[in-house]
Amino acid sequence: MYNILICDDDKDIVNALKIFLTDPNHRIFEAFNGKEAVELIEKEEIHIVLLDIMMPELDGISAMMKIREKSNVPIIFITAKSEDSDKIMGLTVGADDYITKPFNPIEVSARVKSQLRRYLQLGAGKIKPNTLSVGGIELDDNSKLVTRDGVPIQLTPTEYEILKLLMTYTGRVFSPKEIYREIWRENPLTAENTIAVHIRHLREKIEINPAEPRYLKAVWGHGYMMEGDKK
Repeated sequence: MYNILICDDDKDIVNALKIFLTDPNHRIFEAFNGKEAVELIEKEEIHIVLLDIMMPELDGISAMMKIREKSNVPIIFITAKSEDSDKIMGLTVGADDYITKPFNPIEVSARVKSQLRRYLQLGAGKIKPNTLSVGGIELDDNSKLVTRDGVPIQLTPTEYEILKLLMTYTGRVFSPKEIYREIWRENPLTAENTIAVHIRHLREKIEINPAEPRYLKAVWGHGYMMEGDKK
C-alpha cells in the first residue's frame, strides 16, 4: 500500500487527482495548504507528495524545503503553464518532478509510478544524519561514501571534499579561490587551473554526460555551484 499526499488549496483539483490515482494499492491523504502538508508528513508515513506551488499559509516551495529537512519522499509539483520560473526554482531546491494543469490522467499516473519506483529502489526513508542529497547524488559523511542513483562512486579525498562543500551549499556559487581556501586551508596565489582540473574529474565521475553537466555547473566569470536535479 502506497500513501499518497495531494496538497492543493483548490478542492476540485484535489478531487480530480484522487480520481486519477484511484487504485487498490493507493491510500490518498489530502491537505489544502503547505502547513497542513508538513504537519501530515510528520504524523503519517507518506511515500509521495503532489504539491501545489501557490497556496495560503505556506506556499509549496517553502513547504517542500521544510519537508526536505526530514524526508527524501518524492515531491511532484502541481503547476500552471505560466509558472515556469517556479518550476525551475522548485526542481533546483529539491523537487523531483512536476505536472502541469490541466492534467493528463495518463501522465499523472505515469509520473507518480515512476517516482515511487525510483524511491523504493533507492531505499525509502528518513534522511540519515550527516548525509547530503542532491537529485540522484548522495554523500554519506560517516562512511565517506558517494553514490549516484544508488551506485557507489570512487572519489579522491580532494574530490570528495570539494563535492561535500558544494553539496552543503547547493545553489551557492564558489569562486576557485574560495574553493581552494576551504579545501587546502591556505590563501592561493592562483587557483583557477587547479580547481578546474578537479571539477573536470568530478564531472567525469558524477555526471551521466560530463559535457552537459546536470549537477556541477560553471557560472561564467564567477565559479562553480551544485545545482539540483532537473528532470
